[in-house]
Formats: sequence, C-alpha cells, structure tokens
Amino acid sequence: METSSSPDQEPFALHLQSRARKQAVRNPTATPLPRERTGGGALLAVLWVSAGLSAIAFSVASTVRSETERTATALDGVRAYYLAVGAVERAILHMQWREPYYRPGIPLLRMAFPAGDAEVEIIPEAAKFNINSASPEDLYKLLSALGAPPDRAGAITEAIVDWRTPVAESPYDRYYLGLAPSFRPRHASLEEIEELLVVRGMTPELFYGTYETTPEGRLIPRGGLRDCVSVYGSTTRFDVNTAHPAVLLALGIDPQTAAHLVERRRAAPFVAEGEVAGIGAGRLRVGGNSIYTLRATARVRLQNGQLSDLRRSVAALVKFMPPGYDATYHILRWYDNAWRS
Repeated sequence: METSSSPDQEPFALHLQSRARKQAVRNPTATPLPRERTGGGALLAVLWVSAGLSAIAFSVASTVRSETERTATALDGVRAYYLAVGAVERAILHMQWREPYYRPGIPLLRMAFPAGDAEVEIIPEAAKFNINSASPEDLYKLLSALGAPPDRAGAITEAIVDWRTPVAESPYDRYYLGLAPSFRPRHASLEEIEELLVVRGMTPELFYGTYETTPEGRLIPRGGLRDCVSVYGSTTRFDVNTAHPAVLLALGIDPQTAAHLVERRRAAPFVAEGEVAGIGAGRLRVGGNSIYTLRATARVRLQNGQLSDLRRSVAALVKFMPPGYDATYHILRWYDNAWRS
C-alpha cells in the first residue's frame, strides 16, 4: 500500500538536511551531500567557439594583407612599366636633339621623373656581330667566349652556317625532320635572332645567358648569344663602349685588355677613336650607325620618397631615318620585358 508524506514530514526532512550540512562543516572528512551539476560544459563550448572564430578572423586578416601587398606590388609594376616606356621615348628625343642632351658614344642616359627614376642603355647594333654575315671563325670564337666547349662551339657554328646558307638540301635536314614536331631549316638569312633557338646544338642557357657564382658566393648575370649578335649587326668594326665582353674576346683581344676596357668605359665612356686605336686589330670604334637598341630600366618612387626595389625593363629597336622620310625614326621591334644583363 502506497504512502504519501504529510506536510509535517517535509519540515522534518529539511531539518535533517540542514543538520547534515552543519556536521559536514565541522567535519571536512565527512562525505558531502550530492550537489546539482553547474554549467561548465556550456562555458567550454563558448571557449571553443571563440577560438574557432579567432582562427577564422586571423586567416581572413592574413589573406587580406597578402592580397593588399600583392596588389600594391602589381600596381608598382604597372607604374614602373609606363615609366620605362616614357624613358625610351624621351631617350629617342634626346638622341635627335643631340647637345646638350646626348652626345654620340654615350652608352647610358639617367633620367629623373616625378614618379621615379630610369636608366636608358643606348646599345648600337654595331656593337654586335651580324649573324647573317659573320665569319665562321668569329662565330666560333664568340661561342667559346660565352663558355661553350670547343667541340660544341664548332658544332653550333656549323649548324648556324648551314641554317643561313641557301642550299637545296644538307645533312642537317634529316635531323630537323626527325624532331617532333618536325620542320625544315630555312636555308636563308635569319630574320630574327630567336631563330637560333631551333638551330642544332643551341640551348636556352647559351642563347639567353645564365648566372654564375663569384668567388665571394654572389650570383651575377652572364649574358648570352642574343646580347652579342643581331640581324643588323656589324662584321668589321664594333662600338667599344657597349660591346659585350664576349664580343671583345672574339675580336682577338686578350682577357686582361678586355677587362681593362670594360672597367675603363664604366668609369667614363670612350669619346675619341684614337683612344682605342690599334686594339683588337683596329676593329673597335666609338658609336654606331643608325640602328640602336634602347633598353630602359625604371624604379618608381614610393610615398616616403625612396625608390622601390621593384624594377621593370623594356626595350625598343629603333632606326633613325635620314631627312626626307615620313618619320624621323621607326621602331623596328618592341620588347615589353627586357632582361638587363
């Protein structure tokens, strides 16, 4: 039979609980009465959610910062590009106006703009070998000066001569036809020096240049064949102020004299041909003819007034026309990205 507690029993139960608590205070070793659980799980969940949100916020902030820096770098690159383009255009005007802006034989023009600074290298095509008419001996010496082993330099020289020689068929044709994709050699004059990239034995490192390590451990650029040859180049006399060191060596100048010429022109350009008379069997000159490569390298100015570390180079192959033509100059080729060696 079920029994129910009366109202008189409830105060008595409360009295027993109160008495038990007082005894627990007097005797700490006594077993405590069971207590209701608190909200510790909810607090732990809040802490985990806060940590997750903090990680998400940190990730978003890092992404935004990276994108902001990337955008600023891209903007500086665009500004430097147009600054270099403007430097090329100004250099063309200076070369037309001559004194006091330009004097024949000067290899470098420095320009200051409100948005930054630029340097324009003035490289006559007469500082390079004519790839279509250079003798095999000169080509062999040039390739050797660029670091090609003797057997490889000889093989590439033969391949270049075969490529530019108008013949019906040659032993090299079978090699080119066996490639994938196959092609026939031109057996005609090169129209662009980039054709050398498909000549048998040529490599991108030899054509474009590479980096070499100095005894101090620094990497310095070493130019390639493209810096030494041109379809508008010379076969007789070469500009002493801008000729590549490999060109100087190919002219028969000993390495010590070639190094002295390079150091001398860095300090001050040669202005009179008498200064180089007799060097290199008389194959050196000051200045060029009418076709020049103008290569501009620009750096923008930052808000703090300092120049940016980012550089952008462009180049133009310019032919200055004599009086009576439709324009004072023609741009034969433009390079949006030029490598300064």
